[in-house]
Amino acid sequence: MNRTRFSKAETRILEQYWKLGTSAIREILDSLPPEERVAYTTVQTLVYRLEQKGALRKVKKIGNAQLFEPAIDKSEFRRGLIKDFLNLFGDSPRVLVSSLLETGSLTLKDLKALQNAAAGGKRGRNREGKQDA
Repeated sequence: MNRTRFSKAETRILEQYWKLGTSAIREILDSLPPEERVAYTTVQTLVYRLEQKGALRKVKKIGNAQLFEPAIDKSEFRRGLIKDFLNLFGDSPRVLVSSLLETGSLTLKDLKALQNAAAGGKRGRNREGKQDA
């Protein structure tokens, strides 16, 4: 499947839309931390690119301001990123985790916490993944 890719700048704008909801370009620009502020036209260009890519949609116009809202949700976006990332490791979560452990990005303590969280999520579920009564 050929998935749409987003630049770091586009992703940052999309994150602001998830945070604020339906917003005008000026509101998105004003919501950025001072060290990330760019020209209004830069944010405008990024918003229009996100609209073309199907990540944002125009909902209405108030005066000269156009309001946009996210057309994809954050979890859908993250699932796509994870799929792409796993693909870099031969679609093997084990190879990915091994690499994270080797680089020190993931510690054994982190791994144990993840294991405990996964075990906690499995409790109370049957083999089909449905909640037991």
